[in-house]
Amino acid sequence: MGQTVISVRVDEDIKRDVESLYNELGLNISTAVNMFFRQSLRERAIPFPIKAKDDYYNEANMKRLLESIEQAKAGKVVVKTMAELESMEND
Repeated sequence: MGQTVISVRVDEDIKRDVESLYNELGLNISTAVNMFFRQSLRERAIPFPIKAKDDYYNEANMKRLLESIEQAKAGKVVVKTMAELESMEND
């Protein structure tokens, strides 16, 4: 199997830190990148979860949202006017 070269731009600090980490693990960057590529091919995906910092779409919130959607589709909704809501608040 032939080899090819890939050029990637990386922040200097990140490169330094990752080289240090990989050295501790007995790896170099090239080996680590190859491991990443091979695992990506095995899983047919990025081999780790990619998440936004905003945790709004966490598992519990998504479960509740889907339950609410199903309730609305089934017609299980409560309709209140603003006056009724304000009255409930004051009770």
